[in-house]
Amino acid sequence: MTTEALSRENFRGPWAGLPVAWTEAGGFDEATYRLDVRRCADAGAPGVYTGGTTGEFYAMELDEFRSVARATIEECRAGGARAMIGCTSTYTLGACRRAAYAAEIGADAVQLALPFWLEIGDAQIVPFVREVVRASGGLPLSIYETDRARKKLTLDQHRAIKDETPKYLMVKATAGTLGATPEGCARLSEFVNVFVGETRWAELGPLGAAGGCSSAVYWGPRFVLDLWNRVEARDWDAAAAGCARLGGLFDFLFQTFGDRGFTDTGYDRLGGIASGFLKTSLGCRGPYPHPTRADVGRLCAYYSQHFPEMLQVQPLIGSRDE
Repeated sequence: MTTEALSRENFRGPWAGLPVAWTEAGGFDEATYRLDVRRCADAGAPGVYTGGTTGEFYAMELDEFRSVARATIEECRAGGARAMIGCTSTYTLGACRRAAYAAEIGADAVQLALPFWLEIGDAQIVPFVREVVRASGGLPLSIYETDRARKKLTLDQHRAIKDETPKYLMVKATAGTLGATPEGCARLSEFVNVFVGETRWAELGPLGAAGGCSSAVYWGPRFVLDLWNRVEARDWDAAAAGCARLGGLFDFLFQTFGDRGFTDTGYDRLGGIASGFLKTSLGCRGPYPHPTRADVGRLCAYYSQHFPEMLQVQPLIGSRDE
């Protein structure tokens, strides 16, 4: 079991942002979800997090949030991985309730995006984060920065959050935000870890990128964890080749399924089920569309022809206890 507290030194690598398994009736399929969490831990992912876009936090009631959070933490603890719980809400009290519960049941960190229905004012950013971190009992914090939140943080705002909450350790930088630019990644990396998409590790790794909130790590864990090892070894040529492989896969997905209206969770379910690694449901919560079994077959064919490393044809890497 991992017992060392999270710090900038160990809050690194490809953390698995899993989709939630749903039953045909629309409820939480806890047994299947627990299996997926444990498989990620056993495969060597440094952590699993829930409550991001793929985890459909926006389509989940509070009691469901609690069930998913508890299952995530318990399976991570049993498998020797860390657990980060996404606590994003449209209002402060909602985020605080989630953060307090995450702390109560033993989360290693909380992740937080800014409220996304009404744009938060500049003067409210630091107080909002401070209240949520206080509710968590001071757990390590990750900020999920996305233009879906209607507000893009400046370097000074990131610094102000860090000054107020020293355990602000990581920012998930998505397209269009500061950390996803070369200069922004370098500047932010002076005081907080920057997580970026897997295809950009070779580009932004030399500038300080420290990992990613990853879907590909549960599509093809061997390939992605090996790619991350290349980044940690600063083998930039090998890392660039691996990132290009993933880039080709993502291009195929968007060219083939881009007109279907899939959201993040739709693509991530498709990628993980087609590889044979995830056991989750294809269906996500409406009104958002999801892939079909025929779509899984198309991606399986692509994997077989162009990316066989993604297919789970060998045993997992093995338990951390071995």
